[in-house]
This record gives sequence, structure tokens and C-alpha cells, in this order.
Amino acid sequence: MQLLDPEAVFRAVDLAGVFVNAVLGGAIARSLKLDIIGFLVLAVLSGLGGGMIRDVLLQNGRPVALSDPTYLITALIGTGLIFNLPIKGRWMHRALSAADALALGCWAATGASKGLAAGLGWIPAIMLGMITAVGGGAVRDVCIGRVPGIFGGNTLTATTAFISALTMAAAWELGRPNWGMGAAILLAALLTVLTRTLGWTLPGQGGWDVGSAGRQLARTASAKRPRIVVHKGRLGRQRSQRNEQARTGMMPIVQVEREDSAASDKDDD
Repeated sequence: MQLLDPEAVFRAVDLAGVFVNAVLGGAIARSLKLDIIGFLVLAVLSGLGGGMIRDVLLQNGRPVALSDPTYLITALIGTGLIFNLPIKGRWMHRALSAADALALGCWAATGASKGLAAGLGWIPAIMLGMITAVGGGAVRDVCIGRVPGIFGGNTLTATTAFISALTMAAAWELGRPNWGMGAAILLAALLTVLTRTLGWTLPGQGGWDVGSAGRQLARTASAKRPRIVVHKGRLGRQRSQRNEQARTGMMPIVQVEREDSAASDKDDD
């Protein structure tokens, strides 16, 4: 007899994610000083938008958010809470962030598993997982005239969703969907904490390019070349370079002292 039913645990995490993201959507509505309609729209989009987009794309019956009233009721409860009680306090924000991190992995894994169950390949299934995890927030941002956070400047939310969906897809192929769901949730939570703590972000346009990377590698390689000081004439320096190149496989950077260069030139003449 199992102490915990995996399906019940995953459903609890899923509903917690709906609640938390509805609260986060309502918090944005509060910051914009919207009315109750604005609160409802942003909260429902944040909490249920990704799953509804996924179900519409799969075309496999009605979206779960509409067929199972628990999801919509949970989103409405979160909306009513944030509308009447502003969320304040460091520990409250930490609790919301933790629940959001767990839900991110749960939603990514759920989207990927539903895609694989519908007969899709790895790539479209992983894409569905990412849409489930971040689609609602992206639609919410578009509705308020904001560039979606997943397009840059955030702490790797879409990247975390991709890794979680990929983990679920691999576990599905191994015949361990429950293990994959659990691993995706824990992995997303760990990556979210790391990226938010360390401030990891993807580079934007101009932040990295092949040319600058090549020049950086060239400077690094040059800095590691052996440096020797030669007190010989021109022929001696050339002989030393050839010997050092044969020994190390790299052409050394030769430094010649100024005070000996004039004398060496006279010897060559």
C-alpha cells in the first residue's frame, strides 16, 4: 500500500501552481490599479492560460480548465485573495516563489507527457511542455502591453521549463512517467532557486558573438604560451624558437632585452 498516491501529489502541486500564478497575476493587476475585471482576466490567464493553450493545440476534447471546475475555482480563490489582501512580507514572497518553482516543473512535465500520450514526437512534446509552463504568463504580459518576460531579462524560466520537459520525455521513454514527473518538479525547483539566487540570465543580442569569443580564446591561448628571454643574435633566436616549438607544439612569444639587442645586431653583421 502506497503512503502517497503520485497522482494525488501531482494534482496538488498542479492546483497550487494555479493558485500561486493567479495570485501573481492579481499582484500585477494591483500594481497597474486595475478593477475587478482586470484582476480576474490577468489572474485566470496566469493560472490557466498555458494549460488551455496546450489542450487547444492537442484538440483532444475540452480544456481541463473548463471540464474540471476545481481549476477555475482555485484561480478565482487566488484572485479574490489578492484583490482584498495585498501580499506583503519576505516569507510570504518566498512561499509564493517556492510554489511557483514547483508548479513550473509540474506544468512542463504535464505538457510533455500529454503530448507523448497523444502520439507526438519528442520535439513537439517538449514544446507543449514549455507552452504549458510559460504560455499563461506570456499571454498575460501581452495583454498589458509588456514584452513577455520569457523573451529576455528573466532568470531562465523558459530554459528551466525546457529542461523539465526534456527530463519528462526521457523518463516516459524509459517507462517511468511518475519518476519523470517527480524529477522534473525537483529539478525545476532547484534550477529556479539557483538562477534567482545567482542572477543567471541568457545573453541578449550583442552580449556574445563568435568573433568576440574567438578573440577571447586567442588572447587566452597567447597568454598560456611559454615566454623565454633570449640573449643571442638573430640566428640564435630563430634556433631557440624552433627548439621550443618542437618541444611544446606552440610558437613561443620571445622577449629580447633592449640592452642586448644592439650588440646582437652587430654580431649578426
